[in-house]
Amino acid sequence: MLSAKYVLGLALAIGQAQALYFYMDGTAPKCFYEDLPKDTLVLGNFKSSHWNEQSRNYVLRSDIGIRITVDETFDNDHRIINQNSGAEGKFTFSAADAGEHRICFTPMGGQHTSGFLFSGSQVGGIKFELDMIIGETSKIESNDKSKISEAVQRVMDINARLADVRREQVFQREREMEFRDQSETVNARVVRWTLIQLVVLGVTCAWQLTYLRAFFIKQKLT
Repeated sequence: MLSAKYVLGLALAIGQAQALYFYMDGTAPKCFYEDLPKDTLVLGNFKSSHWNEQSRNYVLRSDIGIRITVDETFDNDHRIINQNSGAEGKFTFSAADAGEHRICFTPMGGQHTSGFLFSGSQVGGIKFELDMIIGETSKIESNDKSKISEAVQRVMDINARLADVRREQVFQREREMEFRDQSETVNARVVRWTLIQLVVLGVTCAWQLTYLRAFFIKQKLT
């Protein structure tokens, strides 16, 4: 497979969209490599048309399909996308880890013949048009926007819940500090009251002993 492919170098800046087209011959895959940061969203729309000898033009055919594969070359070619689509469609994936990703397109089904340009040059029998968007962009189609909006809303909900949890933690810490201060105050009052009781009890005992001693001495004298 690797020997039959062409490697297309696409310089797609993060957050930008770029449309391109190329020609494919037979069932040979065409691949390109993208070095993606972690958690980067990649959206792709494609259309493959087949050369028609009668009309001398590229037309859509229902018997032609495209297989899309995405492999993480930095992780022993771990495959994260293996999608079979029709002549036109879309694909979406998110980079779980930062590194180089190989994105391949392989024609499936149908008989393939060579095509020709207006200049008469012979090219591949399949014209493949690709529109890829990497990262956030305002050019995403409405249905893709709805998916991203839904994902953004979920992230916002999660952030709101995290903020609620943080506020609850701060509140609990404040309550804990307040409870600790109250406990220390109560304990200090209990200790003071106990000391006062001991002092009063000691004074009372001393006074009683003094009184009794004086009383018995008086009784002996009389």
